[in-house]
Amino acid sequence: MNAPGLRGQDRNAPEAARHRGGQDGWRRLSRRSLWVSGTKSLALVAGAVAGLTRFLLGLDWRPGWIVAACAGAAVLILAAVPAYDLARLRTTRWRLTAERLELRSGLTTRQHRSIPRDRVRSVDLRADPILRMFGLTVVKVGTGEHAGEHTELTLDPLARNDAETLRRTLLHGEEEREARDGPLAELRWSWIRYAPLSVWTFTASALVLGALYKPLNALGFKSVTSRAAGDLWGWIVARPLTAVPLLLAVNLAVGVLGAVLLFAESWGRYRLEHEPGRLRLRRGLLTTRSLTLELRRLRGVEISEPLLLRLGGGARVRTVATGLGEKAANETEDAAALAPPLPRDRAWRLAAEVAGAGGGHPAGVPGPRGPAAEVASAGVPVSRVLDAGAELIPHPLAARRRRVVRALLATTLATALATTLAAVAAGAASWPAPWPWVRAWVWLIPVVVLAAGMWGAVEGARNLGHALGARHLVSRSGAVVRRTVALDRRGIAGWTITESYFQRRSGLLTVSATTSAGRGHYEVVDVGRGTGLDLASSAVPGLLEPFLVRGKTVAKQ
Repeated sequence: MNAPGLRGQDRNAPEAARHRGGQDGWRRLSRRSLWVSGTKSLALVAGAVAGLTRFLLGLDWRPGWIVAACAGAAVLILAAVPAYDLARLRTTRWRLTAERLELRSGLTTRQHRSIPRDRVRSVDLRADPILRMFGLTVVKVGTGEHAGEHTELTLDPLARNDAETLRRTLLHGEEEREARDGPLAELRWSWIRYAPLSVWTFTASALVLGALYKPLNALGFKSVTSRAAGDLWGWIVARPLTAVPLLLAVNLAVGVLGAVLLFAESWGRYRLEHEPGRLRLRRGLLTTRSLTLELRRLRGVEISEPLLLRLGGGARVRTVATGLGEKAANETEDAAALAPPLPRDRAWRLAAEVAGAGGGHPAGVPGPRGPAAEVASAGVPVSRVLDAGAELIPHPLAARRRRVVRALLATTLATALATTLAAVAAGAASWPAPWPWVRAWVWLIPVVVLAAGMWGAVEGARNLGHALGARHLVSRSGAVVRRTVALDRRGIAGWTITESYFQRRSGLLTVSATTSAGRGHYEVVDVGRGTGLDLASSAVPGLLEPFLVRGKTVAKQ
């Protein structure tokens, strides 16, 4: 019989129904996984044969024996990997009932895990090129909680049709799709110009060489790499005015090329759609990814503007959603990213559309009242706040002065330390500098440190701001990376009010909104004491009120 909740199983005859592993609707994963594991084991064969050949050559084995040993190792790997995968498939079952999604797995330690269907918040479909070749997809079903690995079930792999059917069923696919003029966002290849605007572009060559160093040494190329490094250093010392600019240009070219290729692979075929009650993001050229996020899981949006991207007129948009705060340990990409780097005005319009997708004014959360009306306007929708940075209320002059004073103290100490080190190094007769003019340039370090520190202070002070809209608390801060966060007031679970000794002397405090989404807390930094308390009180009426003394605007400790 069909598993409860899955529709059209008999009509479509999906592969999962043909591989049932028992009664009560338990199903197997796709047996085509064996072809995938066999194909991927070829990479292990190549590495094992190379390492074994180097080892046996060191033992002076005859060529015929080496070939036989390598052939035996290759056969062993090609048999062992699919055999392990077959054992995994035979011990793994899953089923979807009217209430739960369940998974049984484990070779030595048996596990039976399940998640309630009403707590499913996202379904993530991924397929690398080999999985796509065999029509398979890895399905990750999450509840959006931070409680650990037991909040997510992974079905690895399912047939592509089965995966889509499961996704629609878990996320109420029986609803009719809303009529829309088009997707919220779709890839424009002109955005690829923002890909190189990252610090990783300037460190790409070093990272590639560092990643290749150990594998090359393991394969017996240590003498080659050492000799190449020695020759390169000798060339730099002999011709610094030619070598240094050329190496920097090569490093930059490699970084730009790598950034462009990574952008194309990660964001090719990008499309963000608004479906009934959820957002669906699809992207990827080689490894495809489809992430479906329920809007009730959304707690806001974040616009991130790193320095280089900001100078180029670009920005990034991320969700503030439960369960998508940080990358997993085995992830290489940001799961919360809603779009690739894109023009700043387009990023802010997209953020406003996503932030306003949940409806109107939150029930039971009135707009600002009393003194808070001076710092926020409930009549200002988040779209206006995000589209026009001027709507953000600047912080007091004391907040700006704090940043300048801290920068002066920090840069003064750093300058003194750098000057001392430079004097000691320049005065040492045995200082191993290859060129005399380097010693003169060392004295520029304190100047650069001081200028950078002061710029950071001024920029950080200029970027401070906040606002309270009808549905969202908006805050902005940051110098090197400027972040503007629109946090849904309904998602605020608590407040943390902090005052350092120096903040108290300046009449400032930091208001931190606690939420179950994203980073877990979002701060309005260095806001006036009365303004900050009224802001928190008005954002979620009644939550902070028992700790306030009206007329004195101080918080009970």
